[in-house]
Amino acid sequence: MQKVLFVFTGGTISMKQDPARGGAVPALDGDAILAYDPALRAMCEPVVIEFGRYPGPHMTPPRVWELSKLLERELAAPDITGAVVTHGTDTLEESAYFIDLQHTGAKPVCFVGAMRNASELSYDGPANLRAAARVAMDAEARGQGVLVVLNMIIHAASEATKTDTQQVETFQSPMFGPLGIVDTDRVLFGRRLAHRPVIAAERLEERVDLFQMYSGADGRFIDYAVESGAQGLVIEATGRGNVPPAVVPSIQRALEQVPVVVASRCVHGRVLDTYAYEGAGAELRALGVFFAGTLPGPKARIRLMLALGRTRDRAELQRLMEAGSY
Repeated sequence: MQKVLFVFTGGTISMKQDPARGGAVPALDGDAILAYDPALRAMCEPVVIEFGRYPGPHMTPPRVWELSKLLERELAAPDITGAVVTHGTDTLEESAYFIDLQHTGAKPVCFVGAMRNASELSYDGPANLRAAARVAMDAEARGQGVLVVLNMIIHAASEATKTDTQQVETFQSPMFGPLGIVDTDRVLFGRRLAHRPVIAAERLEERVDLFQMYSGADGRFIDYAVESGAQGLVIEATGRGNVPPAVVPSIQRALEQVPVVVASRCVHGRVLDTYAYEGAGAELRALGVFFAGTLPGPKARIRLMLALGRTRDRAELQRLMEAGSY
């Protein structure tokens, strides 16, 4: 029987309704969650680690760094086939991508969560957990890095994003679609990633700020971020990577001190220097920003944190931020 590492970090999958507090709160440990599906222990031999009972918004980059080192250490055991990590769905995509950028081994790491807590009639945690375990044991999952498995769908960590506040099919891969599905009789992969960048960083740079652009935006917060010690900035721009003209001077000043990455607030598409008007991508590229490709702002921030943890050399930072990106 295959051994699967189960790391429980919390999230809705660990929650129950608390009448005194008027909502769902963390309540279940790993063994209690596994007990909802006794057949799972007949499928594999779980190796359980209690990392914590954190709601998604409580999972900070330093905590995910710690999780990354734990997974690296535990997956080195030759008898472990792969790992399943439970996580709150609010920030699951950021943590999964963080781990993916650090994960160099062939063993699958499957992030999983739930949209309904254990007090609800249609609690989806056990089904999601079983699906993730099946993917972690599947031979075709090897070498595909970190995967997000919810609602019987398999997504790449670099592409998955939460699209709905409550629906069980919330996780989607808007640009290219899922990697595969978990069916009743087998796991089916329809495609593999052509590129999966890895950043071997020895430390994490936490002081990276993210700003979203909007009609009438200016650069006040960008200026403040640099003045207060930010070591990198991510601008979630409009469209192809464009900002209001009033923001440009602040980006130019920021670039004198820190790297600036431009992502798009759009769900689909790449950042590209298509437009050449004031504040457009061509001007920003000429100033020296890096482009995030199809990565949304939160994931571009994670990538810049790790890139800055490895180097401060501008050419190397650009390679780490743009090489292998769509």
